[in-house]
Amino acid sequence: MKSGFCINPLVRHRLPTKKINIGILSLGSDEPIRVQSMTTVDTMDTEGSIAQSIRMIEAGSELVRITAPSKKEAENLKNIKEGLQKKGYNAPLVADIHFTPNAAEIAARHVEKVRINPGNFADKKKFEEIEYNDESYLEELKRIELKFTPLVLLCKELKTTMRIGTNHGSLSDRILSRYGDTPEGMVESAMEFLRICEKLEFHDIVLSMKASNTIVMVQAYRLLVDQMQQKLKYNYPLHLGVTEAGDGEDGRIKSAVGIGALLEDGLGDTIRVSLTEDPEAEIPVANKLLNKFKTDNSSVFDLSKIEYKSVFNPYTYEKQHAEEVSGVGGHKHPVVVGDLANLNEITPANLYSFGYRYSVPLDKWNITDRAADILYIGSNIIDFALPGTLKIIVDYSVWKEKYQNDSQFFPLITQEYLDKINPEQTAFLNVLAEGNDLNYLKKHPNVVLILSTSYSNKTQLFRYFRMNIAKFNVKNPVILKLNQTNNDSETFQLWTSSDLGATFIDGFGDGLWLTGTVSNQTINDTAFGILQATRTRISKTEYISCPSCGRTLFDLQETTQKIRLRTSHLKGLKIGIMGCIVNGPGEMADADYGYVGTGPGKIHLYKEKIVVKKNVDEIDAVDALIDLIKINGDWVEPEL
Repeated sequence: MKSGFCINPLVRHRLPTKKINIGILSLGSDEPIRVQSMTTVDTMDTEGSIAQSIRMIEAGSELVRITAPSKKEAENLKNIKEGLQKKGYNAPLVADIHFTPNAAEIAARHVEKVRINPGNFADKKKFEEIEYNDESYLEELKRIELKFTPLVLLCKELKTTMRIGTNHGSLSDRILSRYGDTPEGMVESAMEFLRICEKLEFHDIVLSMKASNTIVMVQAYRLLVDQMQQKLKYNYPLHLGVTEAGDGEDGRIKSAVGIGALLEDGLGDTIRVSLTEDPEAEIPVANKLLNKFKTDNSSVFDLSKIEYKSVFNPYTYEKQHAEEVSGVGGHKHPVVVGDLANLNEITPANLYSFGYRYSVPLDKWNITDRAADILYIGSNIIDFALPGTLKIIVDYSVWKEKYQNDSQFFPLITQEYLDKINPEQTAFLNVLAEGNDLNYLKKHPNVVLILSTSYSNKTQLFRYFRMNIAKFNVKNPVILKLNQTNNDSETFQLWTSSDLGATFIDGFGDGLWLTGTVSNQTINDTAFGILQATRTRISKTEYISCPSCGRTLFDLQETTQKIRLRTSHLKGLKIGIMGCIVNGPGEMADADYGYVGTGPGKIHLYKEKIVVKKNVDEIDAVDALIDLIKINGDWVEPEL
């Protein structure tokens, strides 16, 4: 069979997968990409579950997932299913199973699909490091097969579909001991269960590789696709999602970065945008993201004339090296460029949206953590004193006339002007991603490239340009420029994040320059949000917050907002907020602090993956979290 993480890295072509049926719904192959969400009410609340499921279905959810943490909830799925059918709703139901194989066997009799987590289906997580030799590891695999086989045979008999859904935060101690906390471990966790399914000739399977870290998530799916094509009988359909993405703008950008990166390469048959919001709010967001792929003006390569040569490892992160030019490239974090060229006149107030706040009484600039590093002003003139750290790009003619002796100002040029500037002068050069010959750049090491394209397949075109950079041994830094003209702010964020997700996750890009018809505040927030979501530049607190479900033991949305209100000034800190223990401690191995529900009104607090305070009363838990942050020296007082 074929191998690789997609059909062709230079062509957006959907991976052909096995077509399966989930009740009345078909998934995979050439079927549309399906949208789904998950209920948040207690599964034992039959009427509440029915009502929320109906709201989700009417919002466009094509599958409805419901948690079944024990046998009683699994049994009650029958009542929920019958209640929905009586009201005329036949959307397939998915039972979400963790820790309880017997609940999965009950649920398989009542719903169209069962999701199991290979990290906790046959194992209980104790964060123990265990040494295995080949023989003892093989014994563990036999134990898993013995425990998993009854469910596989039951699903095969009943024609119930199964999702084998690996979560980065709940890998078993066995997998972690042998493979570490890696994409390879995530994939092998699923492959162990897949081999059993194929041995028993059960193939109605969907796969997922979810993580809160978008780099880990994308690399795990890619590695799964490669392994699936090499070692399994079928390409099984893929369910895409970034787990614990959070809420609001952060959750949308993070989800679009991860899910979009895979969709850009033709991977994915069903998606869920996991937000810490009501489940019906997830559906419009998912559909807006998918709408991006319904209008296509791709630049098509003549592949007969291109021998693709990989210039990056799709399964591990490594930053593309560029020489530093005036603070861009090298070992610097990616820069953000703000655009003020459309203004007739620029005043200090215009810089506010890009993070610069001028105090008239103090005659002083305040620079925020999300301040753009560079501003483009077009043909405008600035007649006031600027912050000393801010760089200004200006059109060549204005630069030559007004600013060529000012070290804060730099010209924006096209190729025809390259020979008109001093080779020692830093300049910003517009280039197209679909261009071929870059040999001329060798004579101009002080030029920063502004890379853009009007075509929709930006992931592939940026990859092609990266290939040409390697071919011509060009070391100039590259700023990625995108223009997104959709007037809807949410769509702007989703589509731009999708366009840039794979590129930054693959280590390419020394900056980004976004333009559009939305507000400058939205543009600037989106730019920094994309860099935060791809972990290439941290500019604020990160919240690893689960979307809630029937297992959640407190009001997750309200609690997240309380914690955000108290801690949003702690730049670079990662805080996990989890409704239950299913993924909590595991996902929070990637967080600095954790807040996890463990019983009604009770919270465990974590420092990384170690629980340090148990059973804190919910009313006191946020204050206790702040105290924990202070004790460990990570607290700073917010600015007034």
